[in-house]
Amino acid sequence: MLVNMKQILEIAEKEQYAIPCINTPNIETLRAVIGAAEELNTPVIIDHAEVHDPLIPIERIGPEMVKYAKEATVPVCVHLDHGTDYTFLMRAIRAGFSSIMYDCSALPFEENVKRVKAFVEIAHNLDITVEAELGMMKSTAEDTHEEDAESRVLTNEDIREFFTDPEEAKAFVEQTGCDALAVCFGTMHGIYAEPPVLDIDRVKEIRAAVPADCRIVMHGASGVEFSQVQQAISAGCSKVNFYSYMAKAASKFVSDLVIEKEGKIAYHELQEEAYVFMKGYAKDVLKAFRNGK
Repeated sequence: MLVNMKQILEIAEKEQYAIPCINTPNIETLRAVIGAAEELNTPVIIDHAEVHDPLIPIERIGPEMVKYAKEATVPVCVHLDHGTDYTFLMRAIRAGFSSIMYDCSALPFEENVKRVKAFVEIAHNLDITVEAELGMMKSTAEDTHEEDAESRVLTNEDIREFFTDPEEAKAFVEQTGCDALAVCFGTMHGIYAEPPVLDIDRVKEIRAAVPADCRIVMHGASGVEFSQVQQAISAGCSKVNFYSYMAKAASKFVSDLVIEKEGKIAYHELQEEAYVFMKGYAKDVLKAFRNGK
């Protein structure tokens, strides 16, 4: 069942759990995430990140995501992750996405507000939910695939520099009317150089400040201890993005399997083994983010 984010995140927040948002850049991952959600009878958000478009264009993977969502026995939101190029947002709309993140967090506050507000007016007329970001989330080069991204080590103190201010978050949501807001409180995208430490009190402050009809989003959850993620969920995060470590674990699983089989395994068999592994991984993530619900 294809839904937008607003329909499922409102329920998640009321019941104090979070819905994972997982990248699905190929069919095996798409099947695995939807299959995991169906087996657990729980909603899920699948997404296509703009940085993955060179790997698989939205015109190719998008229709498959929408098809799987419509045929699923559970509510599935098809979401665009970190859309920064306006043309790309339009491509997502044409592909049938039910939710779009317009990430203008690298811009000054006023410009971020201006662009997101204008897009919200367009999206809401199409029954599409909009996520924005305030407090720029840092990334590793491995995750972004950007040519100009540096391979750098980011400490927890480095990340703290980009934390979201609760009062700014309140003003941003009131002025833009966005449905969800990604905030920074101790996470980043990609692979962590040291165990992250989340500022849970900041999450509580942001949740208290932001209008009640806007959901709070946690990005960069993979690599964070589930116990910390669960604290963030209890503090007010109802959407949690997760992917990098799942992809890394799947790569290791496939590599180990090829070695174990001494290379005597067909490609289609390897694909199915990877699908089964990723479905199990996705189920663990879904269960953890349910917070015992």
